[in-house]
Amino acid sequence: MQLGPCLRRAFFERPCLQVAPDLIGAILVRTLPSGFRLLGRIVDVEAYLGDGRDPASHSHRGPTPRNRSMFGPPGRLYAYRSYGIHTCVNLVCEPEGSGAAVLLRAVEPLAGFAEMRRLRGLPRDRADRLLANGPGKLAQALDLDLSWDGASVLRGPVQVRGPRTGAPRPDIGRSGRVGISKGTRLAYRFFERRSPWTGPAPRATTAGRAAPAGADS
Repeated sequence: MQLGPCLRRAFFERPCLQVAPDLIGAILVRTLPSGFRLLGRIVDVEAYLGDGRDPASHSHRGPTPRNRSMFGPPGRLYAYRSYGIHTCVNLVCEPEGSGAAVLLRAVEPLAGFAEMRRLRGLPRDRADRLLANGPGKLAQALDLDLSWDGASVLRGPVQVRGPRTGAPRPDIGRSGRVGISKGTRLAYRFFERRSPWTGPAPRATTAGRAAPAGADS
């Protein structure tokens, strides 16, 4: 499968609300120790800001041992445990020290279905669309755990590559985030409309496309 170029630091160093919608359609590449590659097309993300305006962000109260990777260089992973059960992975954005990141909520599997199903422990009678349609499922399907916290995605076993050559521009929707209790009215979730691979239905979708590159809200 032909992939676009690996996204560079400059891509992630931009404002989080620009990076998030631009990740829709990008390809998440996970190379296992065996050399086998798992590929997933990103279809659902959420932005979490570090400027003090986002009460749901882990960085809202400043750096801690738990969230220190959010304040690290852009283009790295911030991994954390949700409710003590599921690993969730984020892509750190903005200049170092900002505390902003984009949560990877769902991918459309492109290669490695059988291995993803094995990693998830998903029975054969369960639909493929359940492989990675939530942040915890995504991390499990791509064999990502807390040990990946702080790892670079600019090189190495985990990379983010541009959309496939010739791929149509995704139709992007925007809504409030899900699964949180604070900042629920902030429309910081971006997803591909009509994709069967996304997570739970959003509360309210903003008409038209998501905020284009250059927008700040």
